[in-house]
Amino acid sequence: MRAFFIRTLGTVVLAATTLSAAPVVARESVAGAYLAARHASFYSDYKAAAQYYAQALIRDPANPQLLESALLSFTALGDVGKALVIARRMEQLELGNQASDMLLLAEVLQQEKFDAALQDIKDGRSIGPLVDGLLVAWAEFGQGRMTEALAAFDAATNEPALAVFGAYHKALALAAAGDFEGARDLFGQGDGRAMRLTRRGVLAEIQVLSQLEENDTAIAVLDEVFGLDIDPGLMDLRARLVAGDVIPFTTIRDGRDGAAEVFYTVAGALKGEANDTYTLLYSRIAEYLRPAHVDALLLSASLLESQEQYDLATATFLKVPAGDPGFYAAELGRAETLEKAGRIEAAIEVMTQMSKTMANIAIVHVTLGDMFSRQEQFADALKAYDKAVALFDEPKRVQWVVYYARGIANERLGNWPEAEADFRMALSLDPDQARVLNYLGYSYVEQKINLDEALDMIERAAASRPDSGYIIDSLGWVYYRLGRFAEAVEPMERAVELLPVDPVVNDHLGDVLWAVGRRNEAQFQWKRALSFIDFEDIPTDVDPDRIRRKLAVGLDKVLEEEGADPIPVANGD
Repeated sequence: MRAFFIRTLGTVVLAATTLSAAPVVARESVAGAYLAARHASFYSDYKAAAQYYAQALIRDPANPQLLESALLSFTALGDVGKALVIARRMEQLELGNQASDMLLLAEVLQQEKFDAALQDIKDGRSIGPLVDGLLVAWAEFGQGRMTEALAAFDAATNEPALAVFGAYHKALALAAAGDFEGARDLFGQGDGRAMRLTRRGVLAEIQVLSQLEENDTAIAVLDEVFGLDIDPGLMDLRARLVAGDVIPFTTIRDGRDGAAEVFYTVAGALKGEANDTYTLLYSRIAEYLRPAHVDALLLSASLLESQEQYDLATATFLKVPAGDPGFYAAELGRAETLEKAGRIEAAIEVMTQMSKTMANIAIVHVTLGDMFSRQEQFADALKAYDKAVALFDEPKRVQWVVYYARGIANERLGNWPEAEADFRMALSLDPDQARVLNYLGYSYVEQKINLDEALDMIERAAASRPDSGYIIDSLGWVYYRLGRFAEAVEPMERAVELLPVDPVVNDHLGDVLWAVGRRNEAQFQWKRALSFIDFEDIPTDVDPDRIRRKLAVGLDKVLEEEGADPIPVANGD
């Protein structure tokens, strides 16, 4: 139901917000700035794009394409004030379109000039039928005309696929007006799950139930939707509900908040369905209408992160105040964004501080451990994972990944008994988890122990993940270790097809080919393996000097020099 609703809403809104094409800028005097702006826009570098479009507009202030592109860039940047200057200029030149109409409507709504907004929509200023209708409803609400507002909510979403969208806003309006019974009935229609499209919607329902002194029902809703592994904000909310506190309804306070909610909800529906720039247009306007709309801030930051605009994303995450329930998500997002931007020390510092201030949240320690692991700081990672595991009160299937990660840290530190115990624990929680089966099985193969069990583990992993090059490599390698050389050829060749430039996999194929007597092909694979090694970051599973020695004297001689058993004649080879 949710996926169908989102796709339908996204299609309707996207069709309503497609910006009109404008003539290509041709004046030579603006060509340099224009081309620089286009280049910046292509890479979603809104800061540079806004700067260059502004420079071009100085020379060609009436150019439709420059005006529209500058408007979009400034809005995406979060500078709605400058975007509004451009929107007014477009209106003066009679070049208005959906984007400029969106901003100009938002401006009067932000000023709570609801009658002006209604008149503008009546006069033809339009974002699209759905958004126009909902904004009319909230403008009527803002003027205190509840009957007209409720009728407008119904009229705005008369398509069956969009009815739940209108019902959600109508429920918010009823709750904001104090009609909590009416809001509860809307939230609970059908099986009670249709309106739980977002975290924000669920929290609104919980607030409504608490206002009606139905805290037990509110707790049941919270537990059903979020489970027991909840973030600090939800923990605090649940504790207050258990204590009998009446939770205030704060989702919507007035008509302006309602208008912000329209833009935020549409942005959420468009995410993944439309171009990120258009989606960001909606979430930024939601921020403009309600600067404290934390969910809109988080959505904007997420969109910017997906466009690799890490500095802008980080700045947006920082707008979430420390005391807000959304601060936890914002800090996790900020740490992830800093890491993606290559600012590893800053990312680790964010997570380290979280591990102190939110010491009772396991996922915080897990996230910190994962960051250390990616930097191969396994001793620090192990400490973080230990803290996470210490917080587990009872075994749960989802915990397998923590034991798996800790097992890797222990294995890399040479703590094999502890690593094996962690991998075994992960498999007890999720017996068919391919990653764990492969890692433990491969570890056994490398240590030349438990080879029959290793083969069973890796065969199970390969059956569930036949397109994983690493797992198929493990399958071929265990056959090799068992002396079943002919059987090893097909999976090793398949692994190289899946991971053609991986030095470890190519090296393994070389060994397998040598074992079955295909010496020239083996040397070719070893040469390929050498060519793919990044000598500034050599993988732990590959030894360039050993490969060179194999090329010089052959695998048999290398094994003899290492004191290893020679390759036996097997499978008729």
